[in-house]
Amino acid sequence: MTSEDQLIVFPDPMQAEDDGLLAGGGDLEPQTLLAAYRCGIFPWYEQGGPILWWSPDPRMVLFPGEFHCSRRLARRMRQACFEVTRDTAFAAVMRGCAGRAEGTWIHPEMMEAYQRLFDMGYAASIEVWQQGELVGGLYGVHLGRIFFAESMFSRVTDASKVALAELVTQGWLMIDCQFHTGHLQSLGAREIARAEFLALLAEGVDAAG
Repeated sequence: MTSEDQLIVFPDPMQAEDDGLLAGGGDLEPQTLLAAYRCGIFPWYEQGGPILWWSPDPRMVLFPGEFHCSRRLARRMRQACFEVTRDTAFAAVMRGCAGRAEGTWIHPEMMEAYQRLFDMGYAASIEVWQQGELVGGLYGVHLGRIFFAESMFSRVTDASKVALAELVTQGWLMIDCQFHTGHLQSLGAREIARAEFLALLAEGVDAAG
């Protein structure tokens, strides 16, 4: 990737390798991250290593109307006395996600970068509380009517699912989930071709919410 006079240029996402890796290098400045997300590209790398940029094919996405809320989850949402909020504990949600075994890529440099996006109004979090304690949540980046979900966590059963159930009610055209997981598939997410993802992204990234 190159950066000249604030113009951030990434390679064509369609040129990514089979595993989705597109490029290396650059920085995590807000203008770089926003340019990447606008092109369907996201950073994912281990602390101490080079910044790596990805655009996988296929792409895991969740269309809000396809969210699967099982009867058990609906019952738990009614009975578990969860309180759900938005954007009240962004940093705490990131720390919760970083504390997961799979969260080693959410290191201090990444947390600082996404906090800057949050402060600028381009990132958001959903928090799930129980008896005043943060027990789950998710965070991500948003442009237009596209939400790019970065990570989620649970400290009690189903708390991250409750956060996702809230997210799908907020008018998004599409929620980007990046890579396939069985957990996301069970909630209604599915894989689509990169070309289809990029077309939907172009449609939704500048759409009014």
